[in-house]
Amino acid sequence: MTESVQKKPKISASRRLFLKTKILKKASTLLAEEKEQKKIDREQTLSERLPPLKLSGLSIQDIQNLCKELHQKIDVVDEERYDFESKVVKNDKEIGDLNHKVFELKGKMKRPALKRVRVSADAMLGALLGARHKESIDFKANLKTVKKEEEKKEEVTDWRKNVDAMSGMEGRKKLFAGPTAQ
Repeated sequence: MTESVQKKPKISASRRLFLKTKILKKASTLLAEEKEQKKIDREQTLSERLPPLKLSGLSIQDIQNLCKELHQKIDVVDEERYDFESKVVKNDKEIGDLNHKVFELKGKMKRPALKRVRVSADAMLGALLGARHKESIDFKANLKTVKKEEEKKEEVTDWRKNVDAMSGMEGRKKLFAGPTAQ
């Protein structure tokens, strides 16, 4: 027989389901027992560390002294709690860093989806060159400039000076005026 053919399981489906339910029931009872045991242990440690207060028959001075002692104990416990929290935060950060290093070593980093972004030429050069790029480069300055030819404007002069020239009577006027006109 070839390896691609799978063997039939030795346990039937109904038997497998029965065993799964039995295991789940046993796990749930063990979990309940564990919770109960933790509750009992907590009550026991609290009763050891904090004996019940007997306030009956104490004077005001004794009650004040008891309050001062309790405040000192609270401060000590608060300092210990703060120390433990700082250690936990430090360890969590270290665990995160180590997990990141493991992912890098495995090479299974997920590649993020890139988005198309419009960037100006100055911003692109700034990103590529970093601090070396200080002045903006004007790409339009390097383009060839085309000058438009200006239309020649006629000089505007006084119309009264050119009346004779405009009428076309320059030479003819002399004919009509005669020798005395000038």
